[in-house]
Amino acid sequence: MSDRWHRVSVSPTAPGAGHGVQPLAAEDLFAQPVEAAAAIALDEKLRQAYYWIVNRAVISPYYDLEFSSGAPLTFGLGDAGAQLTLPTEASFSSNVLVPLLSFALGGKCLLVGGPGRGKTTVAVIMGVLAGSSADDVRRGVQQGQPQLTVSDLVGIPLPRDLVNASRLADIGIAWREWLTRPVKIVDEYNRIPTKTQSALLTMVAEGYVESHDQMRRTAPESGVESWFFTANDDAGGGTFPVIQALRDRMDVTVQSAGFNSRFFDELIARVEAGEKPEEHVPQELVFSGDEQERMRAEIRAVPMPREVRRRLEYFFGHFEFVQHAGRRFEYRTKDTATTAGGRVGEIIEANSGADLEADLGAQTLNGLSVRAMQTLIVYAKAMAWFRGTGAVSLADVAAVLPFALRGKLLPNLAHPRFDVGAERELATDTASWLGDLFAESCRQYDALGRDHDDPVGDLLTELDRGLDGLSSVDVSRRITAVETRIRRIADTGKLYGRDFDDLMTLKYLHQRYTAYLRWAEQPR
Repeated sequence: MSDRWHRVSVSPTAPGAGHGVQPLAAEDLFAQPVEAAAAIALDEKLRQAYYWIVNRAVISPYYDLEFSSGAPLTFGLGDAGAQLTLPTEASFSSNVLVPLLSFALGGKCLLVGGPGRGKTTVAVIMGVLAGSSADDVRRGVQQGQPQLTVSDLVGIPLPRDLVNASRLADIGIAWREWLTRPVKIVDEYNRIPTKTQSALLTMVAEGYVESHDQMRRTAPESGVESWFFTANDDAGGGTFPVIQALRDRMDVTVQSAGFNSRFFDELIARVEAGEKPEEHVPQELVFSGDEQERMRAEIRAVPMPREVRRRLEYFFGHFEFVQHAGRRFEYRTKDTATTAGGRVGEIIEANSGADLEADLGAQTLNGLSVRAMQTLIVYAKAMAWFRGTGAVSLADVAAVLPFALRGKLLPNLAHPRFDVGAERELATDTASWLGDLFAESCRQYDALGRDHDDPVGDLLTELDRGLDGLSSVDVSRRITAVETRIRRIADTGKLYGRDFDDLMTLKYLHQRYTAYLRWAEQPR
């Protein structure tokens, strides 16, 4: 292995993280020598893998995942309002880090971009990090093409059994070897026929595959499997449209970066030497199955402080509600309109009872699924764990949100915002639009003083303490407080998504308290 490929960043890569290198005690001075790699914590090892990939393997000097303490230095460029920001803390390339976090979590990552932008190379490197050879990983890549059948994807029944079996259960299946790899790669998944996509959906969503009444689990022994899909187009193009259920299973979507011509000499060196980066991954960066399992457990254990949770809760509340989608108040949701074949954009435009500029929900055609919310939570934890911060911060959430919600939260291009000057750029730059939505939501949260003034949250916290021992008088007082809060919201005249969630919560509280009051007043 050539030395230029084998250079791994010296630990610690994140000084001050607090857990990059295991601390030494006095007895360690007299202990038997151990392998150097054993002293490296898993988050430090993943950081070393990131820096090796971004500095050695993938030519990508694009640091779009920015972190700063204080105001970063910003330069205005050109006459079209462009800005270049120089962050004050370690920042990262999304087209490398987001797939790497998917590898660490056992997630599902969609890489989009034009041909030849390194999508498959990044995915193959993830397979090598999981312990497979580069050749084995490349052989396991499933190439999307219009003739791909279910049997091509999963395996074929044994011909002898097809002839001799009297029932399906007697037919043995020659399963494809790639099915149980820890890293699975599907290239150009939008060129796969719809029927084959359905079989792929079962694997991705349920973790198993069926053929002729036989079933095979797809997870490796460690239980951690990550999926990487590539597509040249994320806007509905391709030989076959991707079924919505499969598209919805993508945890994150990341845009591949173009080649920076200032690194042309490196490209020439690789051509002359016939080198491929996936064939030179240092052995000390490879993760065993046990390490992958522990890594995922450590990520999920990262705490999310209350102040971060409250802002996410407020953000999620913007998007489901839409006036005039239904007669009953509970049915005034975008999902009600969509499932009935309605046009959400037209319904939003007909709403004269709200300020479309202030209503963040009016910028979207749909709400968020529970799966999308869970994905955002776990990737925010992964980002915090990777950075070594010990707990999820608002910056971690803001960094991963555009990738976790791309394709999940769809822009309403008929909204006035997308017709105004430089804002038109957001119609094609989905990541920036999603990031701006979250930033504006946080600004509204601060303006409302939700950290200190959250009456509905206080009422919900009061219920969470339990009902045991409450007198009828106390319950009646709480019912009155709920009804008073509903009246105050009703008196504002304009309703937004945050009000919809608050009103549904208040009705829930009212039901809980009235049911308890009926029970408490029953004769014993």
